[in-house]
Amino acid sequence: MKLLIDNQLPLQLAVFLRGRGHECLDVTEISLDEASDLEVWTRGVDEGWIIVSKDEDFVSLANRPGDTGRLIWVRLGNSRNYALLEAFTRIHDELVLAIESGQRIVEVR
Repeated sequence: MKLLIDNQLPLQLAVFLRGRGHECLDVTEISLDEASDLEVWTRGVDEGWIIVSKDEDFVSLANRPGDTGRLIWVRLGNSRNYALLEAFTRIHDELVLAIESGQRIVEVR
């Protein structure tokens, strides 16, 4: 998967997902850390990235008529990095299957 990690999530998540074999960037790595949600979404869609975010605004963007972008929506409350990485470890295979099956919005809880 080609994943773009949004601001609210730690850079460690990008590093972790790279270690799982995914092409993964954090918005800070491509100078989008101060961009609006719409700018991040548009760039993600244009370049084929799946956005990974805790921000509910991306759900609204994904649900616009005719939109083709994809989102992994992290629904975990404030948690330490290890808890976030544990959650991604636990659901990784299911997450990949959901994306590969064509789901456009996948929740991580």
